[in-house]
Amino acid sequence: MTLQTAAALTLVSILLVPVNVVAEEHVVTAAELHQQVVTATQARRVNLEQARNFFSSEPVSKALESARIDPEKLQKAIPLLSDQELARIAAQSKNLQADFAAGALSNQQLTYIVIALATALLVLLIVGS
Repeated sequence: MTLQTAAALTLVSILLVPVNVVAEEHVVTAAELHQQVVTATQARRVNLEQARNFFSSEPVSKALESARIDPEKLQKAIPLLSDQELARIAAQSKNLQADFAAGALSNQQLTYIVIALATALLVLLIVGS
């Protein structure tokens, strides 16, 4: 078989494949893609709420005031984080709230950790800009 014959056979076989068969072979269906978008949106909403609630809680607000960090700036900055950064901040804040509620952290320890977390949040925003 010559190269021209092989090329012609390949072209004919490609043209003979029904268009609807080619169009139906998606790696991800539209329904799966939609579900992934919905899941990601819901996760972001939960993480936003967690981070906002944490930074607006009374002990955290006091810690921020003692460090002269404006809680309003943090509240405005939270939605600007990427999904990964927001998930990390939300997870850390959830752990901190649990530790503080269980008495595993003193007010002073919470203050230092909150200052570090707020600073990290602001740095992420500066670097990401």
